[in-house]
Amino acid sequence: MNLDLTHKRALVGGSTQGIGLAIATELALLGASCTLIARNEASLKTAVATLDQSKGQVHEYLVADYSDYKNVAAVVTAYVAQKPVHILINNSGGPAAGPIVDAQPEAFLATFQQHLICNQLLTQAVLPSMKKEAYGRIVNVISTSVKIPLKNLGVSNTIRGAVASWAKTMSNELAPFGITVNNVLPGATATARLSGIIDNKVSKTGTDKAEVTQEMISEIPMKRFGQPEEIASLAAYLCSPAAAYLTGVSIPVDGGRTGSL
Repeated sequence: MNLDLTHKRALVGGSTQGIGLAIATELALLGASCTLIARNEASLKTAVATLDQSKGQVHEYLVADYSDYKNVAAVVTAYVAQKPVHILINNSGGPAAGPIVDAQPEAFLATFQQHLICNQLLTQAVLPSMKKEAYGRIVNVISTSVKIPLKNLGVSNTIRGAVASWAKTMSNELAPFGITVNNVLPGATATARLSGIIDNKVSKTGTDKAEVTQEMISEIPMKRFGQPEEIASLAAYLCSPAAAYLTGVSIPVDGGRTGSL
């Protein structure tokens, strides 16, 4: 199986921690040079220093805030004008938890811009490079809510579904160029995002944190939370030459929790 990403460059969003950093780590181990994108420069410097360089990879970072899609587009467009990009990992933090009935319009608009609009602009920025290099992999980190909406994540469920539909449409349009577009759907994964969701439920219900955690784990057939590295393994495979004929799919990595086929 050809998993070699030597001489390939990947742009990885939200990559100073959690799933984003885990994906960058796996891509680097396969030989890719990674350019990390996030808003905190100090965290970016720390993250870049952890990536493997044994195959001559040159890792870099870009400072951009996904809450400002124009800023993200400008920074990345300027970058790809100088360097070819073969892989794009669309990944950004999710919105605050809460029931959809209480959600304000501003929450939907901000999340739509942070996820779908940023994904669109980043994809448009890297496409000329991918076409010229005759290699393109776009992987969107979304959520299992694409399959079945999750409780108390009203805004997230709504926008994640829109991103999945966008990705499927994009995959069909880019397939003739040999550029693939796929979605990784993390289940409950041990990240700061999951901790925030648990803390939110504790504060809203007054339930003990251990009880809330155990309740979530009980819904997972494997009876544990996932690790960022387990999500990253699938993302890395989808970026490899081995996955050249796989496009337009949404794959849960959730320990079996999602109840649909």
